[in-house]
Amino acid sequence: MEKMLLWWFLLLPLLGTIQICKARGCDEFTDLDLHHAFIGTSLEVRLLLYTRDNSTCGQQLSHHNLSAQPQFNLSRPTTLVIHGYRPSGSPPVWLLDITHQLLSTADMNVLVVDWNSGAANLNYFKAVENTRVAADNITGFIRDMQNHGASLSTIHMVGVSLGAHMSGFVGANFNGKIGRITALDPAGPQFTGTDPEDRLDPTDAQFVDVLHTDMDALGFRKPLGHIDFYANGGADQPGCPKTIFSGGSYFKCDHQRSVFLYLESLKRTCPIRAFPCPSYTDFQDGHCMDCQQFNTSGCPIFGYDVIKWKDALVNLPQSKVFFTTNEVSPFCQMSYKVEIVTWNQETRWCFLTIKLHSGSKEAKATINHKASKFEKYTTTQLLAQFDENLENIQKITVKMSTRNVFKPKRKLRVLRIRLTDLERKDRPLCRYDLVLKENIEVTFRPIPCEDSNF
Repeated sequence: MEKMLLWWFLLLPLLGTIQICKARGCDEFTDLDLHHAFIGTSLEVRLLLYTRDNSTCGQQLSHHNLSAQPQFNLSRPTTLVIHGYRPSGSPPVWLLDITHQLLSTADMNVLVVDWNSGAANLNYFKAVENTRVAADNITGFIRDMQNHGASLSTIHMVGVSLGAHMSGFVGANFNGKIGRITALDPAGPQFTGTDPEDRLDPTDAQFVDVLHTDMDALGFRKPLGHIDFYANGGADQPGCPKTIFSGGSYFKCDHQRSVFLYLESLKRTCPIRAFPCPSYTDFQDGHCMDCQQFNTSGCPIFGYDVIKWKDALVNLPQSKVFFTTNEVSPFCQMSYKVEIVTWNQETRWCFLTIKLHSGSKEAKATINHKASKFEKYTTTQLLAQFDENLENIQKITVKMSTRNVFKPKRKLRVLRIRLTDLERKDRPLCRYDLVLKENIEVTFRPIPCEDSNF
């Protein structure tokens, strides 16, 4: 809540502006400034259409006369993108990118719901109030789409922050028959602790997928969909500022990371695998690397393509899944199960750093969220998240540390170390009879694993 309180009592620096190229015949997202937010704005909802024929040139649609707008082809699926609170009044920095990436993914109509007049207000509570009215406006438009032959099942709503709950209100107006709602870090303030009818919930669409990135401040903590992804535990994101002295980025970085993670999922060049788990601690401890509940589909992929898991997910209780990311794009990490058997007489508590080498490339994983316990002839199972996806692993480097500067340097006597790529489980990598000396890297070539039990 520290960040939330500071949000209200400090003037937030401008969140950043984008220059939308002006072209003849193009309609632009409403561009306001901090002055408008100070005096407050009255709600106006504009719908800007983008298709593959006009991917960079928005066309404003009439709310009441679809038949006069032939460029809006209702035989295509339609994705509505709904932004959230805009205290600076500027257009979202990700706006053009998300329309481009969606259109690259499929031949669809992308409707940017521009309610910046109504969202740009230093009075956050007024913006929250406006979400209901804006949702009713969108509901009326979709009813008109229905009247002209559109199917509710082909409608996908992508809502950011307040836009996530607005999507839920629209979905509820159609009794959950909308095809899909994707919620990117749904807003927490004024929604936490409310009843399902006053926020997003799984009954608002046929499929609801949710991403949490700032649940300890501007986002919502509890599950809201059929599947809820918690990136890096759902709170502080790697690479984001930790103190207010970083300026405006301190307030928005964690919250906004949800959009950038989703954008990367649309590119499909860096898939992020997520793991069902009761808690982030259990996930980090390596207790949740099995996805049997999803049958042959395996662990779900975060983002746009999670729709492939819809049939399994809608028949399960609400699923909480976790993943970790890098600080910057590419955000995806490579997951390995690490199993170590030691033969030290005394129990050791250690931290590990593991590197994978393929030619001149290197991937690194640091298992340091807590010290791992190593007991004689007992398998210690760990989850290692590497910062790069490498194939054809030629060498492995391991370093052990106790972080205790006052005690003698320790050794970890390893009978077996086994690394299993969770994407390619049929090719584990092993090594036998190693001695790890504290703070000294040991590099070795992996060999095929033997079927041995210790």
